[in-house]
Amino acid sequence: MRLPIADAATLRAHTLALVRRHRRPLAGVLVLHALAALAGLAGPWLLGRLVDAVGRGTTVGFVDRAAAWLVAAVLVQTVAIRYAQRASRVLGETVFADLREEFVTTVTRLPLSVVERAGTGDLLGRTTNDIDRAQHSVRFGVPRILVTSATVVLTAVAAVAVDWRVAVALLVGVPTLTATARWYLHRAAAGYLRESAAYATLNGTISESVEGARTTDALGLGHRRRSRIDDDQREAFAAESRTLFLRTVLFPGVDVSFVLPVAASLLWGAWLVSQGLSTAGAVTTVAVYALQIRHPIGELIYWLDEIQIGATSLARILGVGSVEPDRTAGAERPAGDQVVASDLRYAYREGHDVLHGIDLALQPGERLAVVGPSGAGKSTLGRMLAGIHPPTGGRVAIDGVRLVDLPLAELRGHVALVTQEHHVFVGTLADNLRLADTEADDAALRRALAAVDALAWVEALPGGLSTEVGSGGVTLTPGQAQQVALARLVLLDPHTLVLDEATSLLDPRAARHLEQSLSRVLSGRTVVAIAHRLYTAHDADRVAVVDDGRIREIGPHEELVAAGGDYADLWRSWQQE
Repeated sequence: MRLPIADAATLRAHTLALVRRHRRPLAGVLVLHALAALAGLAGPWLLGRLVDAVGRGTTVGFVDRAAAWLVAAVLVQTVAIRYAQRASRVLGETVFADLREEFVTTVTRLPLSVVERAGTGDLLGRTTNDIDRAQHSVRFGVPRILVTSATVVLTAVAAVAVDWRVAVALLVGVPTLTATARWYLHRAAAGYLRESAAYATLNGTISESVEGARTTDALGLGHRRRSRIDDDQREAFAAESRTLFLRTVLFPGVDVSFVLPVAASLLWGAWLVSQGLSTAGAVTTVAVYALQIRHPIGELIYWLDEIQIGATSLARILGVGSVEPDRTAGAERPAGDQVVASDLRYAYREGHDVLHGIDLALQPGERLAVVGPSGAGKSTLGRMLAGIHPPTGGRVAIDGVRLVDLPLAELRGHVALVTQEHHVFVGTLADNLRLADTEADDAALRRALAAVDALAWVEALPGGLSTEVGSGGVTLTPGQAQQVALARLVLLDPHTLVLDEATSLLDPRAARHLEQSLSRVLSGRTVVAIAHRLYTAHDADRVAVVDDGRIREIGPHEELVAAGGDYADLWRSWQQE
């Protein structure tokens, strides 16, 4: 599953909304750059005046006055450019800050089911490469396009004002420039979309290969991963080659369009002078304008190319916001706390169920261990019981109210999931813990840490709860990071907990101690523990053996061992290890 991409209408609407929101600073930027452009037009105009004056005969005083006006124009242009560039940068940073905040808000609201099905590559590409490209376009591209467009228009107007007959020659390059730009723009969007998608896929493949390096090594799958990376690289190379080809047509076409107006203005202007229809000074001025306009037009074309990249990235970023919610909250609220799964089915791909009609009633306050071979569907079942994924068949309900009918904030107060994946956010340790309960005081944080046997090492940190952790701060071990995640769970205080191998990163002794501590602290709550260490099952009230998406056996540990079925085989195999 790929995340959607915003269409052209959405992109235009969002861009116009940004323009309206920042119209005053944008107008200020345009005024300053227009002033700088006007000051820059003074040089060629004064040069033309001097040429005509010399032809008629002039004085030193006239030349001195012209030089003084030129110096004044240069000073005005310098000051105007300085403040215009500063205003452009501030505007770009402000606009991009808005975009970044909107994107972070959107991403954090994405349904977890969508994030998991989309995979890491696409979302990672949008939060890194696409953000960088959009940032470059917003900070530098948009202001420069506005500035260069204004400069081109003002220069053309000035050329017409000097002598419209000579200025007609400037139009010679327009057909070539228009044809080249239209040819390019017609193909650029598709080319850059393909390029972005190719790099997103490549990023995902590389990151997955790095994260799963040990598994790849153990199973001898290195050649398959390398082959997949090579295929992704070939596609990225082909996509990059396509956009490079587009640019090899664009830039030579633009260069030809630049040369034609200069040559035409000189040749056409010379004929006009010979016929007495213009002056050498006017031709000189227009010819210099033709030379002077090359830089803004060249910059405009360059930024049009970059804007195509930025617009493509922006469309991918905005596309995240068009993801439909995977559930709609209803009005019913549960009065009890019993979780019941009825005829539960789930398929990651349509027609390929990984859970097959599971019926399971959790008894309030019990500890249920879910065991089984890898790929049996244990984690998928845990996500269903925690309401992460809406089921594709059947239902999971609390006291008769379906989990997917509860608002997410309320759902997490009933059922919470902790997996073997965890994240330490940049900030203090206290901030990391208060993600679960923003109102918790330090005493509550310490109680939660003590519950997961983490208080001792936290108090040994340089600043205790105020210690900065995450990137740039104190680096927590994987086990410590997982204990922080479990402490958040204690603060969240749901009545039903789903632990998906939540202690897998701790050494066996620490994991055993932690689970014993959790058993005491979580007394009275319903706990579903998905684990591969069978001592978890030994301590549980009931054990569910999951295989091929079905519950094969369920009951207390002693009964299942005595029954001599699948669980008994697993237990004997684990004891012999």
